[in-house]
Amino acid sequence: MSNRLRLRSFPLLLCVSLLVLQASLLDAREHDLGPPLIVAQAADGQQPSGVEVQSAGEQETVSPEEKMRRRFPHPVKVGDLIGLPVLDWNDVTIGHVRQVVRTSQGKIQLVVTYGGLFGWGQRLVPVPIEVVAILARQLAALDMSRAEFDKAPTWSAAQTTPVAPNEMIQIAITRR
Repeated sequence: MSNRLRLRSFPLLLCVSLLVLQASLLDAREHDLGPPLIVAQAADGQQPSGVEVQSAGEQETVSPEEKMRRRFPHPVKVGDLIGLPVLDWNDVTIGHVRQVVRTSQGKIQLVVTYGGLFGWGQRLVPVPIEVVAILARQLAALDMSRAEFDKAPTWSAAQTTPVAPNEMIQIAITRR
């Protein structure tokens, strides 16, 4: 085959390859060939908030830090998190990130506004960085239900130190 003929057939081969790839991706989506990890669902229909993960027929207890490591932690500038909405499993806004702080044990927490009506009666709740993940231009509360937000203590500045807006921290990423 001459070089001229090869150059003419290249775009055709490229288009056919892309169509085959697209068809296989659509087929995979249709059959939902996701990861084989199964997360147990709570009896009340809510997403689980504990650390129980079911894999290969046995129960395994995983720490929040380990769960975050499995969710592909990504470096992010603290200033980019300020103001982001935090969503529950139904994609309803729970609150917004006001501040990022470090506890005396060295753990990172997000200070999130919670409750109230039209800005009145809100309180600040500390949310561990391990229970949230970046979901596009917002944060998803993966391992903290609304009931846990209700029970969470009100944040106290005396027990934490603010993290500088230009400091980089690790946060998980997710998709739905």
